Amino acid sequence: MMSPSNSNIKAVFLDLSGVLYIGTKALPGAVETVHHLKQQGFILRFVTNTASQPSEMILQQLTRLGFDVNETELFTAPKAAIQYLLHHQLRPYCLIHTLLKPEFEDIDQTDPNCVLLGDAQDDLTYQNLNTAFNLLEQGYPLIGIGNNKYYKDSEGFKLDAGAFIHALEWASDTRAIITGKPDKTFFDEVVASTGVPADQCLMIGDDIRGDVGGAINAGLQAALVRTGKFKPHDETLLPDTAWILDSIQKLSLP
Repeated sequence: MMSPSNSNIKAVFLDLSGVLYIGTKALPGAVETVHHLKQQGFILRFVTNTASQPSEMILQQLTRLGFDVNETELFTAPKAAIQYLLHHQLRPYCLIHTLLKPEFEDIDQTDPNCVLLGDAQDDLTYQNLNTAFNLLEQGYPLIGIGNNKYYKDSEGFKLDAGAFIHALEWASDTRAIITGKPDKTFFDEVVASTGVPADQCLMIGDDIRGDVGGAINAGLQAALVRTGKFKPHDETLLPDTAWILDSIQKLSLP
């Protein structure tokens, strides 16, 4: 589909990397599109699985690139993970990015009774993964911050946390609990913050599974952009109810 199936869209959810920017550069027309959507009165939510930066740093980056975003509009997978850990009184063995560790410093991590895995990059060593594996073998849960296979930055494609989450799932015969996209609970939380029904919310992303598939499963409308991590093959996986844009710059809503 090339246009929304419902002209009554009231809220727009925007993925960040690959949709609004790549690396340290905003994509053409992205800043102007966000500004125009706000002027039109759409409720905006910025929805990301980024697990290599704390929320404050993400907001600073968006501001530096020219986007007008406030803290209440930003929903991240790490924040969802923190809420899950607190709610279930879990003490994680954390395999997360160094820059993200301050966000988890108030979480008790002594005598771990779960594994938390995010975009830990160089800390995803054999030794650390094996420690995580042995905790899972004791029956403790695996919690993933997002479940993306890969992402794309200014240096090209890079493995994301999902590849390592699936490896641990396979080795330990367990099923990870995912916080962030494509988890329906995560989308439900973002929808609830808008005060409008899910079918009046549009998710725009560059991930056919995490953004588009997850949103449709949660009852939202969804659009795939041909930027960021998009590959031509993704169009063959596009659900019939989704639509496609060359870029965020091409978004046009009534």
